[in-house]
Order: sequence, then C-alpha cells, then structure tokens
Amino acid sequence: MWRRLYTQLHRLAVANVSSSPLPPPSHFRPAAALRSGRSFASYSSVKAAGSFSHHGMQYSTTVPNDPDTHEDFRPTSKLESSGLSLKDIVEQDVKDNPVMIYMKGVPDLPRCGFSSLAVRVLKEYNVPLSARNILEDPELKNAVKQHSHWPTFPQIFINGEFIGGSDIILSMHQSGELKEKLKAVAAHQGRSD
Repeated sequence: MWRRLYTQLHRLAVANVSSSPLPPPSHFRPAAALRSGRSFASYSSVKAAGSFSHHGMQYSTTVPNDPDTHEDFRPTSKLESSGLSLKDIVEQDVKDNPVMIYMKGVPDLPRCGFSSLAVRVLKEYNVPLSARNILEDPELKNAVKQHSHWPTFPQIFINGEFIGGSDIILSMHQSGELKEKLKAVAAHQGRSD
C-alpha cells in the first residue's frame, strides 16, 4: 500500500507538479533523505514565511513559496498590497497594540531564551500580547531597530512606549513597576470581556 502511494506521488513529481523531484521509491527512507543533504521534513512540509501573532492567533504576512500551490489558492498579503512601508507597519503595530513585542519566534514558540523570558513575564499579567517574529524578515528587524533606536531583541512596547528588552521587563516585574504600567491594559481588557 505505501509503495503504491509513494509511486503515485513520485509520478506527480516527475510530471512537474512539484518543483523538486522526490528520490526514487526504493530509496525513500528518512535516513536516505538525510544522506542526500535534505531533511526528511523538507519533503513533507513547506513553512509559511512572515508571521504575526495577535492575542494567541498566528497570522501569515507573506505568501509562502510553495510551488505545489496554485496561484489562485495562495494566501495574499494585505501588507504588500496596502502600500505601507515597514516603518509604517512598525508604527501601526506599536500604536494599535497595547502590548507589542518584536521577538525571535512567536509567544507560543520563542526561538531565543531572552524572548522566552520576556513572554513568560508578560503572560503573568494576563494582558493581550501581540508579537512579530523578526527572524522571518531581516528588513522588519532593521525597521524596528530604527524605530526604537535599540540594537537588541526582544523589544517590548507598552501603550505605544518603548520599554526595552527582557532584562528591563524582568527588573520592572521584580520591582512592581511593570504591574503599574500594565494596569490600564488589564483594566481595558476587563471591560471588553
């Protein structure tokens, strides 16, 4: 059964439905995929680039580069067609989101210890947390640095004000200063629930 399924998949790949042909059926095993220099996961999935996390929901901001997806069915990027520059996007993010974090990864899956620490501290206050993954777009990373005049990540903005990174958030949390900063955000969230 698996062999038949694989043979059909292989025929589709050979017929140029896929841009990268799969290895011959007799050699298709994870170990063979690793020996070929290509990871096994890369045969079975394509990752969408450019994501935005808002209140625990993940949104894609760029079109995935998936050759198997017909153009009619690919998601469109509202940001690209909106005519907004990255500078405008950063300013809008900071203005529209009470707690905005530019981080490595997303809140549910941080890709750096400092980003993870910042998210854990902010989640202690049960406030809505919006985030953008700077690893997926180097130009966004540079736009955020220019906006805040701060070189490192994560970068946290509360009520439109740049606060700092994970070390500053942790220090404010320990001193009780962060609780005061987030009171208005938590009160607004309580009214909207």
